[in-house]
Amino acid sequence: MGLVGKLQAETLIGAPAHKFHEVFWCRPHHISNVCLKRFRKFISMRVIGVVPALSSSGTISSDGNNHVAKEIVEAIDEENKSVTFKVIEGDLLKEYKSFRIVVQAIPKGEDTWVHWTLKYEKLNKDIPPPIKILGFVVHVSEDLDDHLVQA
Repeated sequence: MGLVGKLQAETLIGAPAHKFHEVFWCRPHHISNVCLKRFRKFISMRVIGVVPALSSSGTISSDGNNHVAKEIVEAIDEENKSVTFKVIEGDLLKEYKSFRIVVQAIPKGEDTWVHWTLKYEKLNKDIPPPIKILGFVVHVSEDLDDHLVQA
């Protein structure tokens, strides 16, 4: 089994794709406010230079344990409603040489398919694939959907 991997998941939500996508690239700090049971601590975003790059740092709970992560927004594709995050510090980098999270909101009638992709390179072959992280981000989608639908 190779060290480079990719996991994907999709979930159907009721919120409009443009609203879901907007939270990730315009108001990502709202995610931790909406998903209080999933984020233990969150440090606000800041703009880096002129490029639409944001940095965030937080403590998440994906498996009952706290994990620290710091990421930057590496790419924003407004046309395809996707955002790519690159993990630059934290617990994930103890097991993975590189770790990226891509979230895309795909309109489907009045609903939205949220497509998550985790791209990673493990430090060694004994590291398991990040299935718990994939479950975590899917649950974040569901929490955010509940909030956006109620708003």
